[in-house]
Amino acid sequence: MGDSGLLPRPSARSVWFLASALALVAALGVATAWRRRRRTNRGLVRVGTVSGLFIYPVKSCRGVAVKQAEMTPLGLGCGDLRDRHWLVVKEDGHKVTAREEPRLVLISLTCKNGYLTLSAPEMKDLHIPAELSPKNPSHPVKNCRVFGFDIQGRDCGEEAAQWITAFLNSHPYRLVHFELSMVPRNAKDLMEPFRPSDKIAYPDCSPVMVLSEASVEELNSQLEKKVQIRNFRPNIVVTGCGPHEEDTWNEIVIGSVEMKGVMACPRCIFTTIDPDTGIMDRKEPLDTLKSYRQCDPSEQHIYRSHPLFGWYFGIAKTGMLQVGDPVYKIIG
Repeated sequence: MGDSGLLPRPSARSVWFLASALALVAALGVATAWRRRRRTNRGLVRVGTVSGLFIYPVKSCRGVAVKQAEMTPLGLGCGDLRDRHWLVVKEDGHKVTAREEPRLVLISLTCKNGYLTLSAPEMKDLHIPAELSPKNPSHPVKNCRVFGFDIQGRDCGEEAAQWITAFLNSHPYRLVHFELSMVPRNAKDLMEPFRPSDKIAYPDCSPVMVLSEASVEELNSQLEKKVQIRNFRPNIVVTGCGPHEEDTWNEIVIGSVEMKGVMACPRCIFTTIDPDTGIMDRKEPLDTLKSYRQCDPSEQHIYRSHPLFGWYFGIAKTGMLQVGDPVYKIIG
């Protein structure tokens, strides 16, 4: 018999599947619309403008100023550079920072064609690959210790170890690299206010630190010897707001990035290292900060006697941001 030209009659099961699919699509549409409406109702208020972006590839070494950066789950990145993804360690794997070796702040870094170049006074430049081959026996994975917690790092090799050791001229040191396949540390293990989703490589405790120019200007108005923003090593510098307004930004949007304010940045003797000389003063600007930037007594279990300067953020949404981007506070 030839075709009748009529569609076959659908079975009861086909009708049920079709109805279920349509219901699911409708439910998803309602949920999406609800989320969009909720976010729209919250609103954005401009609170400032990004005036600087800084990545610190090697912990405690000089920062790299960039015009544009990617906010990754572990903080700022630009090309092969990732914030605090390289670390100087003792031979037993324990971290070394400028608190112990202040001259680390004199080591600067550039990146080109897949190679990092480390430079320091009276030293020949060191060139190392940004990505190390796991098959090379001279680059084994080391177990490292950072603020009491274990984390891995791939050894950057003997040449890098000799270069760091020769420059600091105190103890044998090595340089390690955190790779994206490695397990990051939990920020919440270090500071209770962070969320379980906040992860870090080698930073002290936070993936991002924000500081306003106005906060530094207010501090300098009380100092005989002025300090630089570089003393405080922020990732994002903001202009166009009042002193310490960054403390009040619970949720912000910059470019396509969303961040959640977590806690103040407690300051230590690192801030007293002159970034141009590598000499630690041990007094200023820390003593002045202690005179007017102490925490509320109810928060002493978090900050103890450390003065507060700048604000730590967790990352709610990754994306791109650049110098000149407006900074919006989410309200409602």
